[in-house]
Amino acid sequence: MMVDDLGIGDVGCYGNDTIRTPNIDRLASEGVKLTQHIAAAPLCTPSRAAFMTGRYALRSGLGSTGRVQVLLFLGGSGGLPPSETTFAKRLQQQGYTTSLVGKWHLGVNCEHRGDHCHHPNQHGFSYFYGLPFTLFNDCVPGQGSEILADLQHALQNLTMLLGVGLFTLVRVILSVALFFLSILATAVWYMPFKLLPTWNCIIMRNQEVIEQPMTVETLPQRLLGEAQNFIKRNVDNPFLLFFSLAHVHTPLFKTPAFAGKSRHGRYGDNLEEVDWMIGKITETVDSLGLANNTLMYFTSDHGGHLEGADSIIGQKGGWNGIYKGGKAMGGWEGGIRVPGIFRWPGRLAAGRVVDEPTSLMDLYPTLKYLAKDTQPDRQSDGYNLMPLLEGKVERSEHEFMFHYCGIYLNAVRWHPPGSDSVFKVHFFTPNFTPPGAGGCYDTKVCLCHGEHVTHHSPPLLYDLFHDPSESRPLKPDTEPRYAEILEQTAKAVERHRITLTNKQILWRPLLQPCCGTFPFCGCKEDTTHI
Repeated sequence: MMVDDLGIGDVGCYGNDTIRTPNIDRLASEGVKLTQHIAAAPLCTPSRAAFMTGRYALRSGLGSTGRVQVLLFLGGSGGLPPSETTFAKRLQQQGYTTSLVGKWHLGVNCEHRGDHCHHPNQHGFSYFYGLPFTLFNDCVPGQGSEILADLQHALQNLTMLLGVGLFTLVRVILSVALFFLSILATAVWYMPFKLLPTWNCIIMRNQEVIEQPMTVETLPQRLLGEAQNFIKRNVDNPFLLFFSLAHVHTPLFKTPAFAGKSRHGRYGDNLEEVDWMIGKITETVDSLGLANNTLMYFTSDHGGHLEGADSIIGQKGGWNGIYKGGKAMGGWEGGIRVPGIFRWPGRLAAGRVVDEPTSLMDLYPTLKYLAKDTQPDRQSDGYNLMPLLEGKVERSEHEFMFHYCGIYLNAVRWHPPGSDSVFKVHFFTPNFTPPGAGGCYDTKVCLCHGEHVTHHSPPLLYDLFHDPSESRPLKPDTEPRYAEILEQTAKAVERHRITLTNKQILWRPLLQPCCGTFPFCGCKEDTTHI
């Protein structure tokens, strides 16, 4: 069960005492809570690619050198390559019935509409229901746009200028030329951007588009119902369910049963709805007598979005507790440290807490181990968590972990053998705007290149064991191992050589999923059975 954009400080069992999360807290009290659980990236697409494959996203080619760090269009050719292997595919090969309900955000098509090379069905999920893209502001009228808003504004202004020029110039040839330029500029701006709710805000069942654009208001109930029904259908079979919630990414839901009930506005309402949904999934598992034979896992894809706020709704993003930074802020801890809870009555001791470094990428080898999958595999960046979860070992196998901002290696953490310390070296950090702020409020998300970052020589160095908020950089005169830490992390980076392949993520109409005849796409799901 993965929540979108959830901050580690949003949950009761991680220190929040004002938002009510009794069902998530119950999972922790009945299972194992990880306190240093790390996402491989601070943004959706690369984090989810690493989560699914057990490998840093750069190994799948899902890295960026510029401002676009995630997939922006369903009609783009980028996505999780067909050559990659997911934990769902491994379990499917072991006889498990597999399902993804909810958000995917790892691409759909490669060469033409309908090839579905990046689709969940091609990556080991026998059944898919949900959002092949993600929930974002463009899906709800009046919430503004999240997709290259400044570029949209520039294209709109260009169209208007060309239009004004058309009516003011009197020379016929120039007028005709400007007329066609105006039409072209309008098409370039209007087609991909102003029709985004049609292009991106869709629901698919397996490879069929069943709603375009989607009705957002009923989405939580539909996703929950699909997840519960999948469990009930497979009560007598080994199954894997990845319940990938649309919450708490913006736009925030306004479900009547939760609206105005929390102490933290609409964001708090949404989080308490998430907790209710998690409780319903847990109730389904328990009521079917599956608890003692089912591993349940709860997490977030990365940290909360600090810059998400407006004057009407207030704060629309999560809280990352004592940790610095948040979503899209490179290696700062607030963007990558996430909740991690495992429950398995009879197998995992209730109430156990693990403070060792662990990763979302660890789920892949953990599930392989549990499914008794011993087939050869490609290089993995995760480790089987079961010995740590069961208390058979006390230390994580993660000595080094690498933190990326786009394709750029932003930071490295080192957990030296025989030491409680976890050192983190930052090679560069994002420039917060306006100056003195705690995030990139001018651009809404931090960027990883050029004038948007500050490189550090020597690198910034922190000990997370003593300074989890990353507020006191270590110096040679304050840390006896200073030179050794920089030397060891430099050697680790050298061993971490990666081949990079970038994927095209801009809009290509021929790849756009469509319910109907493109570009006249539109349909609604029959929800009378819900």
